[in-house]
Amino acid sequence: MVDLEIAGSLLTLRFLPPYTDTDERDYLAALVRVGQHAEPFELLTVFGGGGKLSQAGEREQALWFKATRSHISAHCRAAAIVRPGANKKMEETFQKLWPMPLVALEDETAARAFLAAHRDAT
Repeated sequence: MVDLEIAGSLLTLRFLPPYTDTDERDYLAALVRVGQHAEPFELLTVFGGGGKLSQAGEREQALWFKATRSHISAHCRAAAIVRPGANKKMEETFQKLWPMPLVALEDETAARAFLAAHRDAT
């Protein structure tokens, strides 16, 4: 299941079980919506760890990162990635892609607190 929720300045992208045949298309479509979001926002991504992209989907995702890097960098105040096995190495990898404050955590509550601190600071 893929869902993009927009609540105020918080964009929450979920890719969680139960996984379906449309998840890849839904996920890539959600990325497009995130990349077009015109207002300042915080990005919370929550992954269940079981959904996978095809090789073509991985390529499309990589192209999305490249195409939206400047837009996301200009509009996203902070990002939090929640997934099983999240660690500092994962965090460092994403920090090379995006300049905003970013964490990779296993706990959604901690991720939401991190994002709230950055929303309140601006």
